[in-house]
Amino acid sequence: MSSAKNIFIFMFIISMNNSGNCIDKKHYVLVHGACHGAWSWYKLKPRLESAGHKVTSLDLAASGINMKKIDDVHTFSQYSQPLLHLMATIPKNEKVVLVGHSLGGLNIALAMDKFPKKYIERIPPSEWFDTEFAPSGNKTSILLGPEILAKKLYQLSPIEDLELAKTLVRPSSLFVEDLSQQKNFSKERYGSVPRAYIVCTEDLTIPIEYQLWMIQNAGINDVLKIKGADHMAMNSRPRELFESLQKIAAKYA
Repeated sequence: MSSAKNIFIFMFIISMNNSGNCIDKKHYVLVHGACHGAWSWYKLKPRLESAGHKVTSLDLAASGINMKKIDDVHTFSQYSQPLLHLMATIPKNEKVVLVGHSLGGLNIALAMDKFPKKYIERIPPSEWFDTEFAPSGNKTSILLGPEILAKKLYQLSPIEDLELAKTLVRPSSLFVEDLSQQKNFSKERYGSVPRAYIVCTEDLTIPIEYQLWMIQNAGINDVLKIKGADHMAMNSRPRELFESLQKIAAKYA
């Protein structure tokens, strides 16, 4: 990754890996959020592939069908290992568009000092509804329950998507303890990467004020907005998300 450019997309974070070749086809790498997995991209992935793009949606450690348990994943780096391994195998001249959803964009939040800790501290306990927090080694695990999924993540998504999520979510972690000890990314690497943020106007998980705070503190190059999108824009507004990703990739990749 060191010799190429990346593009990050927040809520959606986009980051891009640029080669010198100018072709229309891109390689999209889709990174899911907390408690979710590669399955959460099932509506977006075929749209991108139908447009001629290569798409990789992977399971991070202890997510989706990854065999690890969250109790055995101690750091954010270990959690990210499947993504790091993938990026290490991509040829240097291949364009890559990294799309991170929610916790999938946490590597960007890391560059914004201690945003995850600030976020948790500012959310009233009642707003977590039936989320389960539990000690897990040197960290705290988190499992999103049916109520918070319905009221704060999937409130505008089709009910079928909510039911799928209630069946497939797994315990995860925000890795607050580990991230609070990390240094910010360097300007030489993180700072050289074009970054775009897609605002979801009806996101109740990361309210607009927090989204704007991230935009102001992450050196965002481009901001797009999807009206009527809840936290799971890939379900509530898949066509609009597809069009937004196409627009950003065409500009930077």
